[in-house]
Amino acid sequence: MGMTRGWLGLAVAAVGMAGAVLAGGCTVNPTTGRSQFAALSRSQEISLGTQAKPELTAEFGGAVTDPQLAGYVTEIGQKLARVTETDNPGLPWEFTLLNSEVINAFALPGGKVFISRGLADRMTSEAQLAGVLGHEIGHVTARHTSERIGQSTIAQVLVAGAAIGVSAAVKDEVVAEGAVVGLTVGGQLVTLKFSRDQESEADALGMRYMAKVGYDPRGQLEVMQILKEASGGGEGGATAEMFATHPLPETRIARVNELLRTTFANTQNNPAYQKREAEFRQRYLRRSAMLPPPPDREAVRAALLELGNPATWCAHCAEAAAEGRPVAVGEIGPDWLW
Repeated sequence: MGMTRGWLGLAVAAVGMAGAVLAGGCTVNPTTGRSQFAALSRSQEISLGTQAKPELTAEFGGAVTDPQLAGYVTEIGQKLARVTETDNPGLPWEFTLLNSEVINAFALPGGKVFISRGLADRMTSEAQLAGVLGHEIGHVTARHTSERIGQSTIAQVLVAGAAIGVSAAVKDEVVAEGAVVGLTVGGQLVTLKFSRDQESEADALGMRYMAKVGYDPRGQLEVMQILKEASGGGEGGATAEMFATHPLPETRIARVNELLRTTFANTQNNPAYQKREAEFRQRYLRRSAMLPPPPDREAVRAALLELGNPATWCAHCAEAAAEGRPVAVGEIGPDWLW
């Protein structure tokens, strides 16, 4: 009984520690209207994004230097950024078209947004481009990276406290170690669930921003269908989704369809909301077709390897190098992936 009370006391202490950390940095985000624990200040987010941008740009084959294509992506991105909430329009927004065949888009905190040619070349309308850029802008305005860092901190405090309690309460070392592993995996799954929620939240925010500037938010649905096709149909089932940082394409399609039926019902069959397919063909697809194709992953990786030690490229590469894992070009932190 005494040992059980001691274990419970340690567990309660761990919860108290996590609560104290959470209460110290919990604020209501005006973009989402929900309370969140953001581990980074706004200035820290901007600094982090600014520092990480060169490495990530290089990792994805560099930026497309064609001024017309780069300017077009920036034009659409800035149009969306201007209708974001509170002081977000004043962030140092930058929109980069990556010369990469990888189908991806991601954002760094503080306003650095990226989309690959591999994804943009598969699109058929400006509304689809706006949907992707709006989604990534939503990650920034909802402060998802800072929130994930905060959630990870809370999970680590809870797991550490609970592990101490389990070790004190359970005499069998094998059982105790198994319990600690279970607690750690449980903490990771909580963080992954938050990430999936954040992806859905970013989808909705992207639709909000694109509708504000006159794009048909159905473009967001069409992008999900592009991703589903690119992923081979989205097979994998509920078990795969449980351990993934992103919802399956079918899940996202269902959620976007629900938003189109409810929140954005007024935009459907409404001439005020356009896809701008002709403009996209003229300003993006025809111009992109004139450029050499993006280099493949292996070519980019070979070029990067010539630069020296992968551990010096970025935090992600340093982590991979420390763990003895190969650095895969196109592989970045899960909370940045489209």
